Amino acid sequence: MTTPRPATNPIRSEIDLDAQGKHTGYLRLPHSVHRSAYGWIPLPVASIRNGDGLVVLVMAGNHGDEYEGQIIVSQLIREIDVQHVSGQLILLPMANFPAAAAGTRTSPLDEGNLNRSFPGDSAGTPTQVIADYIENTLLARADYLVDLHSGGSSLLYDGANMLAIEPRDAEEAVRVKALLSAFGLPKAFLHPLNPVTGSAAARRQGAISIVTELGGAGMSNAKLIRDGRDGLLHFLGFVGVLHGSIVPAQPPAQTRFMRVEGPHHYVYAYDEGVVEPLVELGERVVKGQAAARIHFPDTPLREPVTLYFDGDGEVACRRVQASVRRGDCVFHLAEDDPRYR
Repeated sequence: MTTPRPATNPIRSEIDLDAQGKHTGYLRLPHSVHRSAYGWIPLPVASIRNGDGLVVLVMAGNHGDEYEGQIIVSQLIREIDVQHVSGQLILLPMANFPAAAAGTRTSPLDEGNLNRSFPGDSAGTPTQVIADYIENTLLARADYLVDLHSGGSSLLYDGANMLAIEPRDAEEAVRVKALLSAFGLPKAFLHPLNPVTGSAAARRQGAISIVTELGGAGMSNAKLIRDGRDGLLHFLGFVGVLHGSIVPAQPPAQTRFMRVEGPHHYVYAYDEGVVEPLVELGERVVKGQAAARIHFPDTPLREPVTLYFDGDGEVACRRVQASVRRGDCVFHLAEDDPRYR
């Protein structure tokens, strides 16, 4: 946790984040447009604070077409009372509200992808302003970030997964493993740092981040909602922010630790057409194995193009839509991490 910097961001909170008790309201982002000259964008927020202690920022709706997290955070705002908390929970169910309200990955106001907009800009576009506020106001208070994602409209993950940035040293590796095990989703992927994500923003502010990937395909899945909620509640109990009967006795599963290393764990389309997948989610594949074929119904005599895996691993995620263009991700893989066996 760092000391929040003086406010330069135009977002103003309706609730006092320093106040004890349970409070809900909106973060107001000024937005002057034709239909509303003195208007503001309402970013829903809740604070549940009971004494001093650790601060956890829990957010969903970072991408607006990912729904399990929005449901989970909304549930927790209703279910968690002050007496359950030691320290503070700050909860954002629709972090990029314009995107979440539209049901799109990016904001319809500026095409901004919030999870590619950090550290943001207090004088920038709406998405950049939101990113700046999350990093420099909310995460500056926080010890932990839990960012609830799913695959969105274009991707489908194999069940319930977690992601964390590669630890910087052995001591941090032990801590991260314990935190992920306490969350307890079936698989956890460790991945390289991407400086424009919320996870990197958390690291810059001295917080540890856990990201979920709960299914996807623009749907909401009852089991994944249940597992994500129970895992989050158990995690909050493990770090000491939550206590009482609301904390499950056990996490949802024993976590299998994996890693996503780089370009060889991804398969991309290089042609525009219709993709025929040749493997299934969860399937084990090897380098050189055929991954998919791209067909060209507009030129039916043209032979399909075959895509191949460039590395070994397990199919963790696949594209939802059959139509593809050059640059679309068709599959991504993950590999067991020998450091955590």
